[in-house]
Amino acid sequence: MSRLAIIGGTGLSKLVNLENIHKRVIKTPYGEPSSPLTFGQLNGVDVVFLARHGYGHNIPPHRINYRANIWALKEVGVTDVTAVAAVGSINRSMPPASLVLPDQLIDYTWGRRSTYFEDDLEQVTHIDFTCPYSRELRQKIKSAMNRSGIDVLDTAVYGCSQGPRLETAAEVKKLARDGCDLVGMTGMPETALAKELGLNYACCAVVVNWAAGLEEGGISMQDIDGYAANGMVKVERLLKVIVTEIQIEGCE
Repeated sequence: MSRLAIIGGTGLSKLVNLENIHKRVIKTPYGEPSSPLTFGQLNGVDVVFLARHGYGHNIPPHRINYRANIWALKEVGVTDVTAVAAVGSINRSMPPASLVLPDQLIDYTWGRRSTYFEDDLEQVTHIDFTCPYSRELRQKIKSAMNRSGIDVLDTAVYGCSQGPRLETAAEVKKLARDGCDLVGMTGMPETALAKELGLNYACCAVVVNWAAGLEEGGISMQDIDGYAANGMVKVERLLKVIVTEIQIEGCE
């Protein structure tokens, strides 16, 4: 039977509709996760919640212990992960406050502990990363978006930058030339680590700003907060439907 975890990014440090809550600290071979895991019920379905940046939103993207986070979810029996992430948009068809399901990504990060397969190996291990996100889980999220009345934007390339600073206008032009539609800071190595542990993983990206250089006057942190709040209202509505999709069908 499938068990769903929700990873909350910027703007989603807790699930307001979660009921029958209890928290549990999980120890891993890779150190401490970003936060204790929160167990509860969403729309009557058991789920696990993890705050990627910590419950106080105090861990920057490049300092997140991604290996501990994903390991902890696997350790408690999670099979499916819906990862919510705030992003900037490079694609004019994906405006702020919209939700996007990327189907591809490009990794621009460096120096992050990005694999479980590096020490004490019997043999070198590779994973097929042709399709970084679970097709089955993405289909269920798309179905939930339709049922929730949310526009389905499901073809996008997520470019993962190092952070924590935002990008320059020239960097965004490069990302656009590379084919990126979105730019965020937490998509990698989280996605690859989930793949290494055999988890069904999909990203639900919340657009919180136009990327650098797309609008005159620069990027306003106040505007980002406003768009994030509007987008998270949609996320909360969507998650209540996603849990039903996962419970009914499960993922292979």
